[in-house]
Amino acid sequence: MAQTEQSREPEDNQRLDWWREARFGMFIHWGLYALPAGVWDGEEIAGLGEWIMYRARIPVREYEKLAAQFNPVRFDADAWVRLARDAGMKYLCITSKHHDGFALFGSKASSYNLVDATPFGRDAIKELAEACHRHGLRFCVYYSHAQDWHHPDGAGNNWDYDEERKDFARYLRELVIPQVRELLTNYGPLGLIWFDTPRTITPEQSKELTDLVHELQPNCLVSSRVGHGYGDYRSMGDNQIPGAVVTGDWETPATVNDTWGFKSYDHNWKSVDTIVYKLVDIVSKGGNYLLNVGPTAEGLIPEPSVERLQAVGEWMKVNGEAVYGSGPTPFRRLRWRCTTKPGKLFLHLFDWPAGKVEIPGLLNSVTRAYLLADPDRAALPVTREGDLVTVALPQDRVGSVDSVLVVEIDGPPQVTQYLLQQAADGSVELPAAEAALDARFAVYDAGLAAVTHWTNPSDFVFWDFEVHTPGTFEVVVTQACPAENAGGRYTVALGEQRLEASVAATGSWEDFEAVSVGTVTLGAAGNFVLSVKPEALAGQMLMNLKSVTLRPVSRS
Repeated sequence: MAQTEQSREPEDNQRLDWWREARFGMFIHWGLYALPAGVWDGEEIAGLGEWIMYRARIPVREYEKLAAQFNPVRFDADAWVRLARDAGMKYLCITSKHHDGFALFGSKASSYNLVDATPFGRDAIKELAEACHRHGLRFCVYYSHAQDWHHPDGAGNNWDYDEERKDFARYLRELVIPQVRELLTNYGPLGLIWFDTPRTITPEQSKELTDLVHELQPNCLVSSRVGHGYGDYRSMGDNQIPGAVVTGDWETPATVNDTWGFKSYDHNWKSVDTIVYKLVDIVSKGGNYLLNVGPTAEGLIPEPSVERLQAVGEWMKVNGEAVYGSGPTPFRRLRWRCTTKPGKLFLHLFDWPAGKVEIPGLLNSVTRAYLLADPDRAALPVTREGDLVTVALPQDRVGSVDSVLVVEIDGPPQVTQYLLQQAADGSVELPAAEAALDARFAVYDAGLAAVTHWTNPSDFVFWDFEVHTPGTFEVVVTQACPAENAGGRYTVALGEQRLEASVAATGSWEDFEAVSVGTVTLGAAGNFVLSVKPEALAGQMLMNLKSVTLRPVSRS
């Protein structure tokens, strides 16, 4: 058991007020790279769709030819913005210029842009800005300020240009500063500028860009990827969700499938359940979720993205109160994710606990409890035994995907923090729902009750727990993996003890089996942390992980 904690308020910065309220935005990666769609000279190019020029080492003069073919006649700014709005998103951020150097707006600083270099001849940034204004979304732009594979002085292209002869300051002076000025002066109020990959930029140059934005538009936010600690909020790594509450203002940029820019053969679409879970998980830890779509070269958002966003929008219509303007959870350890507002806890029930919900450690008086999906918001019975609050629930789920239980309390949340506890029989159960994830791609899937999408070897999970009766324990991992992906290696770590194991074949990603991976010894009672970390993948994913269990072999 740890100390009693109260929620903390982020620092005062009024330009962030709208962004803290929004919590959910649409990212759009669109440009010339949508034409090859991941294929060059008949070969599928590994990596992200928008990085094809870099990955395939395409010469500038060859890549430039795509502009003459780029004619997205089915582009409809209103349709894109309405999709974002109907999904419950409150802001939209589009790649005005990505690393390939091609701009989606008319620019006097360079004719390498959508208006001057393509048969389309229209300014997509202007049309999207106007559509966002019509439909009530904040309009924002991504701008690659350091990495530019087209410009001879930009960072990144070492196959056409000599790195030793580059003049980065000239690139900033002649292209970046003028184009950023154009974005800030020609398209009305911007919610934020999302700079990316600072690379070779100096602290002085990062400050100059940040100051320029705030000088021309004082209310425009700057992302931390401008570099060197500047910016108004922190951008996490791509698809990275922290394992616990992070203080301050931050955002996770993430994908619906695996790529950002359109790839014709990337069909690894995340489920609606997973997208809702990621949204709630991020907000419960104090962040914003910036979810990307990658339109085709015709100007259409892929239908799988549309279908998923529409379904998320239906959930948001019922449960948006638990997302917009919500703060982080006051619980260090709670099976169900929790978001907060003054006087309210929102418990997100992805797994429906038929009959009741137990809330351990809540010290506040509970004045009322009800479900957001209940149109009558009828009060549910609440009982208390010490610091354990129990809310009675119907046997059958009310709502879909994530049923939100509202617990109204007296005053700011006050919670006694509990660790996972050893059972009376001496065992310790560490379920996936209770795991903290330090991950870019791995996520808890409520439908499987497992950590899944474990495609990044750097992603790991961990649990902290308390042992009252020490001894030697068998470590049992409950996992699922089809034969073609089996054989990956991972490590279970507990203090200085390490157990290396191989992922067993179980039949499919949904066929779970309990596998013993060895024993560990805990010589004394106390608090411990156990982690599971990949060592090597043998296929598409490491495994689906449902739980780790410590079963007593002998007691001290």
